[in-house]
Amino acid sequence: MRRRYTLAARHYNSYTPHMPFNIPILLTWLRVALIPLVVGVFYLPVTWLTPHERNLAATLIFIVAAVTDWFDGFLARRWNQTSAFGAFLDPVADKLMVAGALLVLLNLDGGRCHPIVAFIIIGREITISALREWMAQIGASKSVAVSSIGKIKTAAQMSAIPMLLYYDVLWGAIDTRFWGDLLLWLASVLTVWSMFYYLKKAWPMIKERSGNLS
Repeated sequence: MRRRYTLAARHYNSYTPHMPFNIPILLTWLRVALIPLVVGVFYLPVTWLTPHERNLAATLIFIVAAVTDWFDGFLARRWNQTSAFGAFLDPVADKLMVAGALLVLLNLDGGRCHPIVAFIIIGREITISALREWMAQIGASKSVAVSSIGKIKTAAQMSAIPMLLYYDVLWGAIDTRFWGDLLLWLASVLTVWSMFYYLKKAWPMIKERSGNLS
């Protein structure tokens, strides 16, 4: 009986997905944990923080989260701690961070970003995430690897969001409202461009699989 239990346990463990726990993974989880703080800081009692202090706090939290996005990947590669789970969790954390921030911006001051921009960016992230997951399942994930367009889009997006969270004149010279809005519109254009780029790269596989099903 004991031998049978041991064999069953080994069989179960061989098929149980392994979730590694290391510093890069911890940083990714930290990014996920910071998302509610970016949202929640705007709903604190008015006696706790002034509107400017809320904007500043949310901006700093988002910047910390964005830094962990770069740092976890850097450490994972440097320390050879890359994993399938980390590769899955990292983009999920990114999408949650961006979507959470955009939804907050939509509800601040009558809308600090245009609803169309938020819809385009969030819709694209969901579409491309689903596409990448499907391409990974069929062993063609390299076809939709991150492109230079996607990297520029991410840079514009990650610059625009903290500017719109801060929503004030910085150092007496930089109007973050203007530049944040401009960069977010640029990000939305690049978002559509990169989405069609990835769909074009994946189209032969989509067409082939659709033909096999018919």
